[in-house]
Amino acid sequence: MWLTTQILHLSEPGDFAVVAFCVMPDHVHLLLEGLTVDADLRAAVHKWKLRTGFAWRHRTGQRLWQEGFHDYVLRDDDSVAGLVRYIINNPIRARLIDDGGRYEYVGSSRYSLVELADVVIDWRPPWKSRP
Repeated sequence: MWLTTQILHLSEPGDFAVVAFCVMPDHVHLLLEGLTVDADLRAAVHKWKLRTGFAWRHRTGQRLWQEGFHDYVLRDDDSVAGLVRYIINNPIRARLIDDGGRYEYVGSSRYSLVELADVVIDWRPPWKSRP
């Protein structure tokens, strides 16, 4: 999918690493890591949405993005692995694939799909008890 390629272009200027992403039918999850003190998330997302929105409109004649986006800054005690699991497991929760399925619209500029899958294996949300 062309959008997954465009997501990986977010890391090209060198300001961000795309730690994990998942393209869902109606939204996108991105975990970005700023690599420089000058990394500007708003500017990067704005530029990315302009570029992908223009390409989408050119291909389909339709609008791709709504205005704005929701962001969250990770704190020191936040689990990066937990957030990666949340992002990668999104298609399972949405019933787009089953637990054993592979969703093709996930990835990372930093990790291989095998490395991302290793983070996800045998993970359960903290609120679900183990048998």
